Amino acid sequence: MVSWKNATFSPPASGILRPEVQEARSRRGRIEPHPDLATWVEHYWSVAWDLDDDTAFRAEVVSHPSVHVTVESGTVPRFGSELPVGLVHGVITRKFSVDISGTGRVFGVKFRPGGFGAFTGADVGAWTDRILPLAAAFGDASRDLIARVLGEPTDKGRADVLDDLLGNRLPDRDPRYEAVRAIIDDLRTDPALTTVDAVARRHGLSERTLQRLFRRYVGVGPKWVLQRYRLHDAVDLIDAGEHHDLAGLSVGLGWFDQAHFTREFTALVGQSPAAYAARRST
Repeated sequence: MVSWKNATFSPPASGILRPEVQEARSRRGRIEPHPDLATWVEHYWSVAWDLDDDTAFRAEVVSHPSVHVTVESGTVPRFGSELPVGLVHGVITRKFSVDISGTGRVFGVKFRPGGFGAFTGADVGAWTDRILPLAAAFGDASRDLIARVLGEPTDKGRADVLDDLLGNRLPDRDPRYEAVRAIIDDLRTDPALTTVDAVARRHGLSERTLQRLFRRYVGVGPKWVLQRYRLHDAVDLIDAGEHHDLAGLSVGLGWFDQAHFTREFTALVGQSPAAYAARRST
């Protein structure tokens, strides 16, 4: 059995590999945070499923440079944890994969790149490629948070719980985080930025200072973020059917040549751009 197959709301699938599989077998949702939190939180998100053995699947994501906080429930343990559980997911530098089976639900907070470090004061570099109990970030308040989120029957109610908890913990203004946000916006939106040196010069920083800022707030270096955003663009464009000229696509996204693009895409996704695109016609 597959529930919610005909869900009416399916938010943009940026970074999700083979999104048609997840869209057919689960329900995804997205809710904006309270405006007071928008400086640090990008959005709340949810995914829910009800599957039999024949419809279980592996969800794979080209991860964003963001920390996620999740409250997870269901019939099958995930990430080595008995459910229900609250977790903090640091930035994942590899492809993020999780097997989806049985019945389950996840409600999550996607922090802006650097936002979790600014909000909590944590050195996010220590969280990279790690999934930790929620108490590591929120201490004793995590139990109440998990119980309250699980007790809400709707995503709107779950979002209200997070708005309340996070809204009572708003940090002071942080000029260094504001600088990181401006740099991240450039990396995400300006394909002309192809080197860390160019980023540092544009923002009047030394490369060493830029590296330190990104390790502390984002958890990964600016070069990684730069490459990851271009790979997101590549995956999204291929999924949208705009892949007829992969050589032109690779150059347009800032790679030196198609061979370089193909190596990096294959190393992360697990198959070449051409093979990934060809699945649509098989």
